[in-house]
Amino acid sequence: MTIDYFIKGLVIGFSLAIPVGPIGLLLIRRTLTRGRISGLVSGLGAATADAIYGAIAGFGLTLLSNFLVSHSLVLRLLGGAFLCYLGGKIFFSKPREKAARRTEDGLLGDYVSTLFLTLTNPLTILSFAAIFAAAGVVVVQGEPYLTAVLILGVFSGSCLWWVILGGIVSFFHGKLDTEGILILNKISGALIAVFGVMIFVSVQLWPQ
Repeated sequence: MTIDYFIKGLVIGFSLAIPVGPIGLLLIRRTLTRGRISGLVSGLGAATADAIYGAIAGFGLTLLSNFLVSHSLVLRLLGGAFLCYLGGKIFFSKPREKAARRTEDGLLGDYVSTLFLTLTNPLTILSFAAIFAAAGVVVVQGEPYLTAVLILGVFSGSCLWWVILGGIVSFFHGKLDTEGILILNKISGALIAVFGVMIFVSVQLWPQ
């Protein structure tokens, strides 16, 4: 039974991580311009957020989930604003002659930024809750460790996707010249900013 829960979580985490959005674009750009480690750390931040929301849904933490969902407007606006800022910063950034060595602080920033961006979409809790229900996942009375195994599977599945994506993209690291990196910055920055604008457009700020 334990391995079944882990496999279910693995499939769920992998499937939810696949759609390419702003996090995927960030990972691709960071892998191409900074190296594979930067991309993997960025993916780890997203996987951590998936595990957190999966745990909230899996353990039935209704008070916390209700609070996050009820404040989803504020969180989504924060996420949208950060995406616009990040997109603009990337768009106007210029490639350096030599890539700066990634320090621990730099990698921590990569991790925290994707963790924050993923957490600004609390509706993910509802996605996990729906998927868990469809998969017949419940917290077994007296055996909460099974849900913990499920969440570990979700985290592992999400990490697996980011490792695969980062591995594929890392093949092209170092093959872009200055002009290529500049073009990449313009395209990825613009797309990330568009994701941010779309959040503002989709949110109804005024009651009907």
